[in-house]
Amino acid sequence: MPGPKTWQLTAGAAAVGLALSAGAVALAGPWDSGQRTAERVRAASREAGGGADHQRGTDPDAPAPAPSAPGVLAALGVPGGAPVPASLPAALAPLLGDPALGAHPAASVVDTATGQELYASRPDAAMTPASTVKIATAAAALTAFPADHRFATAVVAPEQGGALTLVGGGDPTLDTARLTALADGTARALRARALDHVQLAYDASLFTGPAVHPIGPNENLAPVVALMTDEGRLGPAGASDGGPADRTADPAGDTARAFARLLRDRGVRVDDPVAGDRPAGAKELASTLSAPLPDVVERMLTNSDNDIAEALNRQTAIASGRPASFDGGAAAVADRLGKLQLPLAGSVFTDGSGLNRADKVTAGLLTRLLARAADPARPELRPILTGLPVAGFTGTLSARYGSSSAATGLVRAKTGTLGGAGVNTLAGTVVDAGGHLLAFAFLSAGAPGADPAPAQRALDRLATRLTAH
Repeated sequence: MPGPKTWQLTAGAAAVGLALSAGAVALAGPWDSGQRTAERVRAASREAGGGADHQRGTDPDAPAPAPSAPGVLAALGVPGGAPVPASLPAALAPLLGDPALGAHPAASVVDTATGQELYASRPDAAMTPASTVKIATAAAALTAFPADHRFATAVVAPEQGGALTLVGGGDPTLDTARLTALADGTARALRARALDHVQLAYDASLFTGPAVHPIGPNENLAPVVALMTDEGRLGPAGASDGGPADRTADPAGDTARAFARLLRDRGVRVDDPVAGDRPAGAKELASTLSAPLPDVVERMLTNSDNDIAEALNRQTAIASGRPASFDGGAAAVADRLGKLQLPLAGSVFTDGSGLNRADKVTAGLLTRLLARAADPARPELRPILTGLPVAGFTGTLSARYGSSSAATGLVRAKTGTLGGAGVNTLAGTVVDAGGHLLAFAFLSAGAPGADPAPAQRALDRLATRLTAH
């Protein structure tokens, strides 16, 4: 017989699916990295004439396209159209008053199907969000690129000669395994050219501005550059779960030197690499691609990965025609959220990770953003919901709640903690007892003591209470 975690996660997944379908037609097709394939097709090709119906080619004699299969399940509504109980404010107010949350916490709870704000306490107060700002980072990136976008790292060379350039494409997920595969492809291309001696340069110029975060060098974030391997971590190769680690001060140079060693292992004589720009007219010899953007976003949210967050901020800046810097990324995020018609009053964006205490958002902004992600008309935002950690199971919520908690497997939420600043936040979704998908955000500051655990437990109690309402 399955244990409590197994059945609660199953029940939670079923309930989330039920609530998401309440305001939308059923979307047929299998799941792909947390998103229905049909949703991903729609998000990636909204201007195409094909999609799930297999776009007809230009050949008039070609067979007619196969029609899409009808939906297997009809859309399900909330049982009986039951309203959210009006007693919700009375249930949450005492929990929000827990002294562990400081003197002036903020809260917002919204019914995603109707947009109705069901509970609010200082919802328009601009507060430091810590890592819950990654929800905004995710939304901006997902609206800046198509759903099938991938980040490339390439090796280029002129038509003649042995000059190679390793070009960073701002992929924060490049790891040792993929760098090794890139070396394999490059060595094959060099053999085809009958070259066994090359000069190697590396180009990390895609990102601009200061590479070091305003809080200074720290174990939570490597210098933000367009070429790095394993997020600049100095531990075992490939050991990256988004947590703290010793970091190199030169991610691009270290990556180029590692790449040179890999080429030498494959019989290529390589001069020591030097920094340089991609030569004009150079052609690609080999490349490696990241996972599609939705997968990268999900990984960032689940693990609260600061390196991915900052890279996505700069990529969003590039897509928005702004400098690929901390400032450019911050401005691009505000631009993108404004286009989603979200309430930005009081918001201040200074980075993509939430490590900067100068970041400010409101609880109302976070819940409205989550509600947008649940909107059937915005399938490109769905990875925000599917990437949220699951209470008691995944990411930054794996060690919170527990097998006896009523919320285990049911709450999906982004955490936020700034040690030493007394900042503790939680924002996500939960299905209540009536089948409503609720978006919530609880922000606190000035928590007493250095230990964040009491504040985190208080936030978890608030989210747990929503499951029973």
